[in-house]
Amino acid sequence: MNPATIYNCTTAATSPTHPSSLFPQITRCKTIRELQQVHSLFLKTGQIHDPLAAAEILKTCTLSIHRDIDYALKVFRQMREPNCFSWNTIIRALTESDENNETNEPLEALFLFTEMASEGTVLPNRFTFPSVLKACARTGKLLEGEQVHGLAVKFGFEKDEFVASNLVRMYVMCGAMEKAHIFLNKMMVEFENGGNLVKDKRRIEGNIVLWNVIIDGYVRVRDLRTARDLFDKMSQRSVISWNVMISGYAQNGYFKEAIEMFRLMQMGKVRPNYVTLVSVLPAISRLGALELGKWVHLYAKKNEIEIDDVLGSALIDMYSKCGSIDKAVQVFESISKPNTITWSAIIGGLAMHGRAKDALDYFSRMECEGVTPSDVVYIGVLSACSHAGLVEEGRLFFNHMVNVVGFEPRLEHYGCMVDLLGRAGLLKEAEEFILNMPITPDDVIWKALLGACKVHGNIEMGDHVAGILMNMAPCDSGAYVALSNMYASSRDWESVARVRSKMKEMDARKDPGCSWIELDGTVHEFLVEDDSHPRAKEIHSMLREIAEKMRLVGYKPDSTQVLLNIDEEEKESTLYSHSERIAIAFGLISTSPGTPLRVVKNLRVCDDCHHSIKLISKIYKREIVVRDRKRFHHFENGSCSCKDYWSWPWENPLGSKPRK
Repeated sequence: MNPATIYNCTTAATSPTHPSSLFPQITRCKTIRELQQVHSLFLKTGQIHDPLAAAEILKTCTLSIHRDIDYALKVFRQMREPNCFSWNTIIRALTESDENNETNEPLEALFLFTEMASEGTVLPNRFTFPSVLKACARTGKLLEGEQVHGLAVKFGFEKDEFVASNLVRMYVMCGAMEKAHIFLNKMMVEFENGGNLVKDKRRIEGNIVLWNVIIDGYVRVRDLRTARDLFDKMSQRSVISWNVMISGYAQNGYFKEAIEMFRLMQMGKVRPNYVTLVSVLPAISRLGALELGKWVHLYAKKNEIEIDDVLGSALIDMYSKCGSIDKAVQVFESISKPNTITWSAIIGGLAMHGRAKDALDYFSRMECEGVTPSDVVYIGVLSACSHAGLVEEGRLFFNHMVNVVGFEPRLEHYGCMVDLLGRAGLLKEAEEFILNMPITPDDVIWKALLGACKVHGNIEMGDHVAGILMNMAPCDSGAYVALSNMYASSRDWESVARVRSKMKEMDARKDPGCSWIELDGTVHEFLVEDDSHPRAKEIHSMLREIAEKMRLVGYKPDSTQVLLNIDEEEKESTLYSHSERIAIAFGLISTSPGTPLRVVKNLRVCDDCHHSIKLISKIYKREIVVRDRKRFHHFENGSCSCKDYWSWPWENPLGSKPRK
């Protein structure tokens, strides 16, 4: 072996030659088998005793695409005197093992660090502590993390940017938010009191990372208020800072806040990146903010952000839930190699819009193209069958999924089947299906049956199912409201009073009706009998105009939809004040003739509103798209895409209900 290649601490620190260039035979290895052959050669020639050679073998085993941790551990154990680089390499490899799988490797990393510290022949450096702290974070070892923190202080690395950020992350991941906050404050004081201009640029970037980590920690524990307070206190922010808040709001149901944060980001002249778009699109979807969604799509194209399966699926989902299913299809067709996620998105979107035939055609095409359907895809397929009343087809798909494909049905699959049977009026079969389930039915499934009982007027079964639900979730208003409405429909006001009294006793409160409409990029929100909008007088004038024009074409309000014991005039007034009608009236006075209107509602559209919107679409010659809790209704020229086939929806398959 050439003596010039033997490792020397002094020359290594100043030599521009990278160790990898000294061993080209290692860098040329394309498989772990080829690396093992080179390793064997080094053992035979004695070259393995060169610390640099051994370290390169170890690094390739652990950090390349051919990684083999077990083999790397054997290589490490054969090293006579592993240097700090080798210790760091193996600890890092064990710490960064596949985070999607349960593994003991991060714990092994802690054991190795303990061994390193105990031997004392090699001291840890600034690159050692980040990996060890990450291992503590992944294993939830707070006590050990605090001990490592003490060692970082002892060796003078606590203020290092990488060590500090991993210390905060360790405390956050271990649930010690108070300690994370104390350490952050300490680091901020240190930063304010020292450092020269050259160091400050690096420290500023490091401090931003610290803030991001702790804000993310508060988001993880759903303390959005504290997270926002910290975010507002940041003197400088990175795109990651914005992404953490946007995704935090969206994932916790604060959709309006997520979109507002996205707008503030743009005003702050921070360029959104791939993660930003993926984070904000779900919020846009929930509120039906189509124009903003189109802007996001255009931004991705203009800035050459790759529309891969994840972003593509988010765009398909957004267009589907914003009422533009044809655009969703266009996005899907533009993806060169759609995977299961993108197929699932388009099939679910088509199902939501009542286009059952198209959904089933895409499912067949998916199979023909050799893409294996996931269990989520079958949820979309069964939902399509349910929306279209395809009972036999739904049974066939469910049985095929279980008996041929071999999927274990989830509660969602069972819920689709109960919904399918219930909509079709097969209440007894639906009840038997629930009772024969191999897993315990949840409240969503029983609610689907209760809703079917309400639609088909089976009060006896409805009373029984409502009793089950009240026992399962005494404070959930759903069962009380449904049962009360069933009694009200049959004019049994005594039973209505009894149920509502029980509801009040249990403090079970009904969600208020709420609708959204987006105009010129702004989302407007309306509640039942809402007069808070700046244009409230114009809106109510339009509502009166609509009512008069509908009367002229023979409309008669269906007062049975008002399930209160009040006089007919009051009932009619209540119907006119439903939130979706207010949103549509606002849309009519705010847009030019012929402009399509898109409205999102958090509850089911009642029968009378459904009939009224059909008339409004014909009278005003407008396409009106309404998304309620369960599906889309495309109203045009006096008819609806659902063909008047829809039933009582209970849970929102489009995601969590927006927060108030």
